Amino acid sequence: MIDREFIREIINLIRGSNIKVLKLEKEGESLYIETKETETVSGEEIKETPHQEIMPPSEEVKEEHLHIIKSPLVGTFYRSPSPGAPPFVEVGDIVSPGQILCIIEALKVMNEIECDVRGRIEKILVENGEKVEYGQPLFLINTQI
Repeated sequence: MIDREFIREIINLIRGSNIKVLKLEKEGESLYIETKETETVSGEEIKETPHQEIMPPSEEVKEEHLHIIKSPLVGTFYRSPSPGAPPFVEVGDIVSPGQILCIIEALKVMNEIECDVRGRIEKILVENGEKVEYGQPLFLINTQI
């Protein structure tokens, strides 16, 4: 098992470096760390792009109205509460804060992932049963409805 002291040492090492994403695997365990820092160049803020490429939304949706729901943990993504049950949401559905969007199974625990904005589902970026990483984009939601 990867212990906390080892994780602290790794975090301290990457804080002063140019490393943006680090993934370690050891004996069936994995550790994923992604920095969320921004840089300033000539007074303008430049945000780091996500580690995974996101499919572009439909042409009529402006990027400023898109909200990304990201995975809060590493696990397996499920679109429905049980096999054979209908998915929690589909592309085009209107969602509200607190509404369940999916389940991520981690360590045999089913974690319900809730929406934090009101909007319309533009894209579902993960396939049912797919492994997801911490911070991986799961849904694109258009907040201008």
